[in-house]
Amino acid sequence: MDLHPIFRNNRDIEMALRQAMFKAARSGETTMEIIPGKGSGKLKKRVLAFLNQPHIKKLYERFETDPTNDGRVVVHLKS
Repeated sequence: MDLHPIFRNNRDIEMALRQAMFKAARSGETTMEIIPGKGSGKLKKRVLAFLNQPHIKKLYERFETDPTNDGRVVVHLKS
């Protein structure tokens, strides 16, 4: 999921992340990539804050930032 097109609107970011997480969980996906981009890091902080919400944590086992690409977050969904 690439967040570059909607990076200015907090509501759009939250809704897009929520829809993508629920869709991936429903379809049985094991991983999901979120691409906030490198930039200043503000969008990545929003993504990490979203992932740390208690009701969202129930959908995944863990998440990690790509060690070779700081602008990419990989979420490992519960199966």
